[in-house]
Amino acid sequence: MKEENVVLVKSYAFSKRSVLLYKLLIKNKQPRPLADQILRCGTSIGANVEEAIGGFSRRDFAAKCGIAYKEARESHYWLRLLRDTECIEPRLAESLLKDADELKRILAAIILSSRKAPEKEINF
Repeated sequence: MKEENVVLVKSYAFSKRSVLLYKLLIKNKQPRPLADQILRCGTSIGANVEEAIGGFSRRDFAAKCGIAYKEARESHYWLRLLRDTECIEPRLAESLLKDADELKRILAAIILSSRKAPEKEINF
């Protein structure tokens, strides 16, 4: 039985939560540019993780994980701003911030370990 890819599962779940947050922000007539930002960076994490898994080399894999890490940091920023400007409830913000932090930690560990490991040939 194949083991679940934790970062893939968690980044996809964060993408779904980002879409739902976007819909909530729009419904509650919050600033559209802020909603657009959290939607873009929140869904980009999972998309870049998916691309990383399909990478052609360890370097390509690490580069895409690096982009996902940066998007997780950006998501963290926008979530803090949404919380601190009272666009979203603190409880919701804290839950999303916790998820973003977890993704940052996981991706940072993946990037560090992929840079240390020797280059391997990918078999399709």
